[in-house]
Amino acid sequence: MKDVELKEVDQEKQLMTGQTQINGCVKVTVPENAGVKYTGLSKDELIKIASTAGWVRTRWVLLVLFWFGWIGMLAGAIVIIVQAPRCKPIPEMNWWNEGPLYQISDVNAFSEKGLKGVEEKLDYMNQMKVKGLVLGPIHTVQADQLDKLNLVSVKPEVGTKNDLESLLSQAHKKRYLNSAEFNTQMRHHENRLMARLYSTKVSRPKKVALMGSVTGLSVDEVSLVLNRSGVDLLLNGLPDLAEPGERQAQVIKNHYFSHLQMSLGWCLSGRTLGSPAVPVRLYQMLLFTLPGTPVFSAGDEIGLKAGENPKIMWDLEYPVVETNATAKTLQEEHIAVRNFFKTLTHLRGKERSLVHGEYVSLFSSPTSLAFVRLWDQSERFLTAMNWGNDPVTMNLTYRDLPTQAQVRLTTDAANLAVDSMVSLEKFQLGPKQAVLLSYPYAG
Repeated sequence: MKDVELKEVDQEKQLMTGQTQINGCVKVTVPENAGVKYTGLSKDELIKIASTAGWVRTRWVLLVLFWFGWIGMLAGAIVIIVQAPRCKPIPEMNWWNEGPLYQISDVNAFSEKGLKGVEEKLDYMNQMKVKGLVLGPIHTVQADQLDKLNLVSVKPEVGTKNDLESLLSQAHKKRYLNSAEFNTQMRHHENRLMARLYSTKVSRPKKVALMGSVTGLSVDEVSLVLNRSGVDLLLNGLPDLAEPGERQAQVIKNHYFSHLQMSLGWCLSGRTLGSPAVPVRLYQMLLFTLPGTPVFSAGDEIGLKAGENPKIMWDLEYPVVETNATAKTLQEEHIAVRNFFKTLTHLRGKERSLVHGEYVSLFSSPTSLAFVRLWDQSERFLTAMNWGNDPVTMNLTYRDLPTQAQVRLTTDAANLAVDSMVSLEKFQLGPKQAVLLSYPYAG
């Protein structure tokens, strides 16, 4: 036992001296100077090593590679910039080109409160994405008697000067561009045509703009009126869909290529809305997808017919008693038409192809029309409509037209669901139907 204890003590001593035996065969030595600190090479030693031929060549190789890489990236960036398609500059726009204008010819019919009533409805018009108001006549004036025109006074039956100033102030706060009309008559003796001039005042760099209205003029005559009258925006009647589509396509094309887009406004010009001949939504789609400024009258957004009380517009928010099935159906139709209208105004206000885009005619027949609006690298929009009583098959061809397009808005939800993809090869459209399609820029 004493021998065993002595051996254990010897082992402990061996551990203290730095030597031990593991499993009787492996010996581990712990250095006695474990606390000694090691230091790196001195400055002179580093300089001596760095000056050797191998390290000098290595540094030069790395330096050359760095500069070649940097120059290569710079050259690549320049090539990408040069080869990348350049964005087309946005054309200069006046306030009347920025969006749809809302025309209230009879202020008292629009609201029993006159100008105060118009002010109360600004939020409603804001929902319609309206960019400007055309009011009037709100001044006392007689046809062809400019000397009796007084733009300072306001007709008592529509309100006071203070009412007008309050309306303008509130409209400017809501970013409207307000307009006041006086209806001076100019007679075109040869064609018995009428033109109305509007004086508008807004808070923009060009505060005063002159607007005119004509009906039945040819493209040459429209150009003549623009040049001689000095009007900034000339309102022209929307093409009559009762006439052959080929003629309408040519008229629209002539107006566009006559560089009238920024000076031309389209209006319904007394078209009978909601008639069995041409549904109101077809006219709405044509109004908002043509090049130029869309101008619509109060009530057009719900398809208000001639003789109907504008008060219908304000009653749409109140439910109709279910026992009156006819009134309920009519209200639902008005709401559907207004929602269709709001979608169009929203697209017209934000899509560059619909605001500035080139007009390209794709197809026309006696009862149908199709065209595309495209702008630089923006999304393209294709309008197709058939106001006939029979289906039509359209052969749509253009240089960058894809095989499929997305439905953005349609009057035929049963066959052309919104957001669905449709084939453009021998595109079919049912009677009294219209659709707005879109497809991306292909590059």
